[in-house]
Amino acid sequence: MSNLPYEPEFEQAYKELASTLENSTLFQKKPEYRKALQVVSVPERVVQFRVVWEDDNQQVQINRGFRVQFNSALGPYKGGLRFHPSVNLSILKFLGFEQIFKNALTGLNMGGGKGGSDFDPKGKSDNEIRRFCVSFMTELCKHIGADTDVPAGDIGVTGREVGFMFGQYKKIRNSWEGVLTGKGGSWGGSLIRPEATGYGVVYYVEHMIKYATQGKESFAGKRVAISGSGNVAQYAALKVIELGGSVVSLSDSQGALVLKGEEGSFTEEEINTIAAIKVERKQISELANTEAFSSKFKYIPGARPWTNIVGRIDVALPSATQNEVSGDEAKALIAAGCKFIAEGSNMGSTQDAIDVFEADRDTKKSEAIWYAPGKAANAGGVAVSGLEMAQNSARVNWTREEVDSRLKKIMEDCFNNGLATAKEYATPSKGALPSLVAGSNIAGFTKVAEAMKDHGDWW
Repeated sequence: MSNLPYEPEFEQAYKELASTLENSTLFQKKPEYRKALQVVSVPERVVQFRVVWEDDNQQVQINRGFRVQFNSALGPYKGGLRFHPSVNLSILKFLGFEQIFKNALTGLNMGGGKGGSDFDPKGKSDNEIRRFCVSFMTELCKHIGADTDVPAGDIGVTGREVGFMFGQYKKIRNSWEGVLTGKGGSWGGSLIRPEATGYGVVYYVEHMIKYATQGKESFAGKRVAISGSGNVAQYAALKVIELGGSVVSLSDSQGALVLKGEEGSFTEEEINTIAAIKVERKQISELANTEAFSSKFKYIPGARPWTNIVGRIDVALPSATQNEVSGDEAKALIAAGCKFIAEGSNMGSTQDAIDVFEADRDTKKSEAIWYAPGKAANAGGVAVSGLEMAQNSARVNWTREEVDSRLKKIMEDCFNNGLATAKEYATPSKGALPSLVAGSNIAGFTKVAEAMKDHGDWW
């Protein structure tokens, strides 16, 4: 890694995986995997291009477009497109690297990739967004296809943007194919796709709770802190409420909205209100001072929810963006009684936070917090993207119940795979719960490494 340009997010993701492998017995049992790690950490291909488009004032605007095609050992490159001012190659390499192993854990035939642009959709008109998407796809279409690379949405890329890009791909390539996922329901999209990441992380935590309590507890009665207020956070919150839990916080980039007291929960109606303003790309601060919200919730500008919640926290679901839980915030969650934390976002916890969670798990035994990394816990989104690809290939549409059933099974398998692998390669201290971060990393890595070896990518 020392010869690489400075890429802090990617280096963090690489070191998190590498340290897990080093601290397990994997390299002792299979030392040849060290070479596989070196090979898998270099993308197969990185595409970078300019995106020139015209704003509503007829002024030329220029952005940078990217696609990191990281690994295709298990299937076509698969991973989202992110439109956000913070997008750069380091962030996309970190996301693409994580995506490789996340996709492997789903059990579906998908490789790993990521892409996007430093374009900011906020404050743009529909026409400006359409013109940008047309220009972006005019270049990207040369590098993707249903059997090559299948992007999806991510931060800043909703069904609207997917539709504009799909239309341009179809015009240029003269081909209707499942080249993007997250499509509209009437033209190739899958039911449950918008809900999938949020539902999936809750299904995953259900298995954590069941295992840790020998089946004695569920989400019923649990106080759940959630960050973010986009698709992942919204649908995670709705599923928690459906399962009998209480949602005590939501947030966005400008601040956190938390319950004032120790009783109560966000309601389905309140979450739908937040969802409606997010469609308009507004901040939750606009709701904070309304009569409906101000009597029940406290808004803390510039804050994350973890240290601002009144009363105990049973479950934490970081669902906003990377590095949103610090070491100090990890300690605060433990002090608040949190027993389960699972990332709805990618790399939601800093390495300091992960170290705190893992140390607590390994020493406190039954009273410890149990941490699940994003590559396992939030795999539901890409899993249903894979199911959308399957439906497109067969030209069929599955029912909501069928997709949800398959999603539940994938998340169960994802949990059980990580658990079994942790027991094999990362034996916990006596009485401690197995490390899901170690198990998930090793399970995803070994599956990809074996496929790459079969292909002659390393030897």
